[in-house]
Amino acid sequence: MHVVLLGTAAGGGFPQWNCWCPTCRAARLTPLRASRRSQSSAAVSVDGERWFLLNASPDVRDQLDCLPGPIPMGVRHAAVEGIVVTDAELDHTLGIVLLREARHLQLYATPAVRTILEQDSRILPVTQAFARVEVAELVLERPLPLRYRDGQPSGVTVRAFQVPAGPPRFARQDAAGHTVGLLLEDQNTGGKCAFIPGCGELDQELLDRLADTDLVLFDGTFWTDDELISLGIGDRRAREMDHQPVSGQDGTLSRLTRLSRPRKVYTHINNTNPMLLRARPSALQLNGPASRWEQTA
Repeated sequence: MHVVLLGTAAGGGFPQWNCWCPTCRAARLTPLRASRRSQSSAAVSVDGERWFLLNASPDVRDQLDCLPGPIPMGVRHAAVEGIVVTDAELDHTLGIVLLREARHLQLYATPAVRTILEQDSRILPVTQAFARVEVAELVLERPLPLRYRDGQPSGVTVRAFQVPAGPPRFARQDAAGHTVGLLLEDQNTGGKCAFIPGCGELDQELLDRLADTDLVLFDGTFWTDDELISLGIGDRRAREMDHQPVSGQDGTLSRLTRLSRPRKVYTHINNTNPMLLRARPSALQLNGPASRWEQTA
């Protein structure tokens, strides 16, 4: 199973268009200190040619140019076979409507996420005005084979599991399954990848689940709990926004470092997070010789 990180920034990208915090300022004025990043999304494939998106960001048009594969011989070509979403947040779903020219899309979503996309953000009916969208239901804790648009199995199964988080602020209901993590498994090799771009709490049950994977793509939104407050650009703590901070005795870095098997990569990194800057103590802590953590552009 091939995994490509298409974007690793949180909503707004990095640098964020209206932000001049220290990290965004450095990205603009001293770009050697910080790489620009598009909004969080990934893609998986078995054959390296046909891909399933994990969330569809507003930057999807440029991100698809990063996907490997042969040069198409025809006039039209869609390398995206389906989209698997972890929630209905705008930075994870606006790309769905931007892919409407495909004429035929497959969407994998929990019933709670589908309801929000249909009734609240209206992204699904807007897309369906231009393209045929087949929705496959993700039932919590039940593995589901990902299939190509012609109905053939891809060789990858996905299992959705609930993670602590609140629903999107525009959602009218707080139904179970509005925010999930994804466990993808290659049926041929047994390789497993966990994709969790948003998570409000990392408890022992989730740690035990991740211990059995080969690759973890995990929520790295904020470095500290009071990050936005200390910069004077927000009044809520990271945990109040359903993101457990990376640093600290109880942070995700100290907790996930205990896992010896999986390779770990932070994604969904907010533009204010100092680990985006090279040679900062936070970055050195992540990339030191004893650490298996990685930062990616």
